Amino acid sequence: MKFQLFDNIKLIEDIALNDGGIIPQDTSGTIVEIFNNGEAYLVEFFGDWVKCSPDGDFIPADKDAKDSFMETLGVETVYKNQIVLTASARDLMGAKEHLTSILETLPEDLVLQVRDFAEFLQQKKATTFEKHSV
Repeated sequence: MKFQLFDNIKLIEDIALNDGGIIPQDTSGTIVEIFNNGEAYLVEFFGDWVKCSPDGDFIPADKDAKDSFMETLGVETVYKNQIVLTASARDLMGAKEHLTSILETLPEDLVLQVRDFAEFLQQKKATTFEKHSV
């Protein structure tokens, strides 16, 4: 299976961090970069919900608490045999956000083709609207 940018995944085995720590099996993360057409993925892994104390330290928090966020455990390269999909970016994002994320990965010549096609659809819609309103 090929994963997509911003897919949510879960580890199916422990992996070592570059700093010597371990990210345990079942840890969730988000794909933030794709290498060699899906041979490997850069994933941001998340821990518990936290917030910053007045001293600037992370303290445990409820996910609904004001200013809470999921602590980043690390950003590591993983392979497709180490992860499973928990939610696809396509399902999590609206169509416009998903299209924007795809456009970010395309070379300029393909972005121009997408733009031209979008303008064609826009003109087609305007023409169809004019026919029905007459």
